[in-house]
Amino acid sequence: MDKPIFLTPEGRAKLEAELDHLRTTRRAQIAEAIHSAKEEGDISENSAYDEAKNEQAFVEGRIMTIEQMLKNAVMIDRVRASDIVDLGSVVTVVERGTSDDEAFQIVGSAEADPARGKISNESPVGRALLGKRVGDEVQVRIPDGVRVLKVQDIR
Repeated sequence: MDKPIFLTPEGRAKLEAELDHLRTTRRAQIAEAIHSAKEEGDISENSAYDEAKNEQAFVEGRIMTIEQMLKNAVMIDRVRASDIVDLGSVVTVVERGTSDDEAFQIVGSAEADPARGKISNESPVGRALLGKRVGDEVQVRIPDGVRVLKVQDIR
């Protein structure tokens, strides 16, 4: 798990906020749930206790994952404009045969959120766009066939 995790400043802040919430709020809530379940008596057949312990394991695992991600974080810094698609770029493309354009921000896999226009540099579209310039076309294999995208703008 020493793979670099590419993050924008916003993505790093989001992970740090989640980590803080898990360490402070969620741990305390789970500890209280475990304590309450223990007070009910025999824990061998106590579903509330089992559920709280499972939640505790999940939260501790997520804490370890976020800590590792932050340890291996490589910051994406888009201070200067570039004419080449790179991590952090916002790329506007148009698909061949249509006039509809789409804009994507190329981010690391930890921040990918396609519904919000953030695609991973490891996704088929993200990988195909990296290193391209305005006017370049890329072919992207998708389950339904091939998409041909033309780069319209890079910010």
